[in-house]
Amino acid sequence: MTIALGKIVGVFGIKGWVKVFSETRPREQIFKYSPWILELNGSVIEAELLEGKVQGKGLIASLKGFADCDQAKQLSGAVITVPEQALPATGKDEYYWSQLVGLNVVNLQGIDLGRVKSLFETGANDVMIVKGDEEHLIPFTRYAVIDVDLDSGMITVDWDEDF
Repeated sequence: MTIALGKIVGVFGIKGWVKVFSETRPREQIFKYSPWILELNGSVIEAELLEGKVQGKGLIASLKGFADCDQAKQLSGAVITVPEQALPATGKDEYYWSQLVGLNVVNLQGIDLGRVKSLFETGANDVMIVKGDEEHLIPFTRYAVIDVDLDSGMITVDWDEDF
């Protein structure tokens, strides 16, 4: 299984560099992983990262085998993934978002609220978007999330079904 770390969002210059959007924290952490598995339109390409750096407010990268602008354009829109085992192990009560997406969410009353569709950051805490009959925005905090059981695919929350 591969885990998405970011996306190639364009080209930079004429020497084959690409612009990178990173979902890692800190964002430069994406450069610690190589090779990248690039997924685009059903195709998968393995690309060795030669160099990556901050450029202005963004990130740019040089990939082996992509030496000019025309070659790099072919990668625009590619999702950057790595094998799950390439990621560092998580600590107790720490999770990668990719581990949470798709898990079933139930509240303390045993009511099924749906599945985790995605997560986003607010600055104060992360928020799960749970989609079932209704959509719920549930903060991923120790007060709202009571238990995460990856083995059973279940998250238990202290959350009212009507909220």
